[in-house]
Amino acid sequence: MPAPSLSLRIAPDLPSAVPGVWHADALGAGPQATQPTGHALLDAQLPGGGWPVGALCEVLQPLAGLHEWQLVLPALAQATARRAGAVVAVAPPCEPFGPALKAQGLPPERLCVVRADSARAAFWAAEQALRCGDVLAVMAWLPQAPAAALRRLQLAAAQQQQLLWVFRPISAAPQASPALLRLQVQGWWLSADTSAPAAPGMQVQILKRRGPPLVQALDLPGCHPRLAQALAAQAERRHAAQVVARAMVARYNAAAPGGQAAPMRPEPAMVALQGRGHALDRIAAAMAG
Repeated sequence: MPAPSLSLRIAPDLPSAVPGVWHADALGAGPQATQPTGHALLDAQLPGGGWPVGALCEVLQPLAGLHEWQLVLPALAQATARRAGAVVAVAPPCEPFGPALKAQGLPPERLCVVRADSARAAFWAAEQALRCGDVLAVMAWLPQAPAAALRRLQLAAAQQQQLLWVFRPISAAPQASPALLRLQVQGWWLSADTSAPAAPGMQVQILKRRGPPLVQALDLPGCHPRLAQALAAQAERRHAAQVVARAMVARYNAAAPGGQAAPMRPEPAMVALQGRGHALDRIAAAMAG
């Protein structure tokens, strides 16, 4: 005898909105406070329109230190402008650059950096920061945090109603997580015009949220607009130098069909472009290449 078929039916008199209950085919709505992310595309896909306050947000990426600050800085700038409290960064892989943070709205004096010589020390520091009433937000780099440790951080953030981001490697994606929101972030190059130099961007995939799965990733800017302009200018100069070099090689080969020719002297334009040393040169060269 074939097994009876089962069908899921919803009672017609069931209210469409029940406090604390959300439908799986819609974004969750409820009393959860949120902080706008500063990225309109991301806000539109998050329950409540922003980062959940008093809950764990887990961010996974291939390499630590690439996209964390650009992802959360707009929210931190808004939060610190409206409320008192410190932002605690636990075990960051790179030293935060105060002038860059200030330029994007986060006063460096509001940032407290905590160094940790072990995973256990980093977790302890993050939990203690969350239990401090004078802390507004916590950013913690915890590549080896087990699920039990993450649950403790989630509870501590809920008690004090703080913003909490935990950054972990992308290899942690298959592991279970108590995070209310889970994102995967990877870098790529953005260009609205194929003939123009690309700018660094972020590809954000929402792995977990109160709502239906998001199949397509979101493309967000990967750096501040002013930095993007500087990178584009560097890339244009590099591209111009490459064009000049190719033209010189072509003329050199045409003038010496037998392979006998004197060494070439670089043209003045080439010398001027090569002589401009800049901290962004290597990034710009990657963009132009």
